[in-house]
Amino acid sequence: MRILHWFRKDLRLADNTALAEAARDAAGDVVPFYTSEPAILGRSDMAAVRVRFVLDALAALGRDLERAGSHLALDHGVATDTVVRAARASGAGAVYWNDEYEPALRARDDAVQEALEAGGIRVRRFHDRLLVPPGAVATRQGDPYVVYSPFQRACEALPPAAPRPAVTRFAAHGLQRRCVAKIESLGFDLKVPGWESGERAASARLDAFVEDGLTRYAAERDLRAAGAASRLAPHLRFGTIGVRTVAAAALDAAREDRRLARAVEKFIAELRWRDFYAHVLYHFPHVEKGAFREPYEALEWQGDPAHFDAWRAGRTGYPMVDAGMRELAATGFMHNRSRMIVASFLVKDLLLDWRLGELHFMKHLVDGDPASNNGGWQWAASTGTDAQPYIRIFNPVLQGERCDPEGEHIRRWVPELEKLPAKWIHKPWEAPAEALAGAGIALGLDYPGPIVDHAEQRELALAMFGKAD
Repeated sequence: MRILHWFRKDLRLADNTALAEAARDAAGDVVPFYTSEPAILGRSDMAAVRVRFVLDALAALGRDLERAGSHLALDHGVATDTVVRAARASGAGAVYWNDEYEPALRARDDAVQEALEAGGIRVRRFHDRLLVPPGAVATRQGDPYVVYSPFQRACEALPPAAPRPAVTRFAAHGLQRRCVAKIESLGFDLKVPGWESGERAASARLDAFVEDGLTRYAAERDLRAAGAASRLAPHLRFGTIGVRTVAAAALDAAREDRRLARAVEKFIAELRWRDFYAHVLYHFPHVEKGAFREPYEALEWQGDPAHFDAWRAGRTGYPMVDAGMRELAATGFMHNRSRMIVASFLVKDLLLDWRLGELHFMKHLVDGDPASNNGGWQWAASTGTDAQPYIRIFNPVLQGERCDPEGEHIRRWVPELEKLPAKWIHKPWEAPAEALAGAGIALGLDYPGPIVDHAEQRELALAMFGKAD
């Protein structure tokens, strides 16, 4: 029986659960198919940098399929039409795909399944995107976990899932050949440089991380200038690499060198955070639009809307915040520690609704993922699952001194401060006049003074949250 494999956020041939199952069940008679959807491309939170990443990944996937003697069938339209049309035109008796966990995408997939089965075409759906899929772990009461630590322990008790073998046989089929669209033709104005995309680029990125970054990950992952982060997030987001492959590579490295055990433990824990937030969105879909802790919907945001513009532009007067925001605008990426710092600043210094920041991130991040982005913002805003009380308020100066002690990250993204000594680079408003003059800085002209006083805003934040309790 011929099977149509519907590629989505699994743009690879190796370690692809649904694709491997299709190849086995159809003895290689698998038709590869992808459809873009107007409703997704037209979303208000769509980032041009993500669209280009996907287009480049599709082009790379297409080349890999050509080498395997087939070609990637492409279509554009409503999935209930395009998937059914492709299955019928290719003579497929079944369609296989890997599941999504966002509410709208789950509803779409259910509708596609119903349309296919109404036409006599079988459907099989698989878990693939996470190390542990929703429903695989639960509390003793049978409820989903809402705190990370017990969730992590429950997941660690399960045997690790092994990567699936690469698929090398595909059907030569008659579905129309189409070129992958150019991003300009889709109406996106992209000003940031592209990211290397595709399965080969993802594999090279993983190899580089295991070879170099992993040795420094446990100690240096929060240091902005260290380069110890994996930078695999965009590849995991769109499935140019499988999460089981990533975890297995790290665990294999630890088995070969026990000195890496702590680093690998930290790294796997970060992958489980990704799982955790996907589980939360799956089981508690209200978090997509509102606070996980629903009483915090009553928060009375007191901030000045003009401060949001300053935050967005990287002109708050707090160098570590501004460096992170400028990096995001210029590259489509921000280090995880920087994300925490700028998010805490927006909510607990500027007293602005976390949803403003969540949307801004989704409009710019190459790895913007609704579950992880929402979970991270609600963690920073203390409206989410995290067991810590709302008194956790990041001091942007202290965070900068810890994560960028020499100011290298700030010098790169806030060049106005490039010549300021490290002693003052995180708090230029405290620098003596001679230090500012020596660095060629006139505060308020070359670089703004702080738009708020952190100590004062901290007290206001505590009062604001206390009122909503």
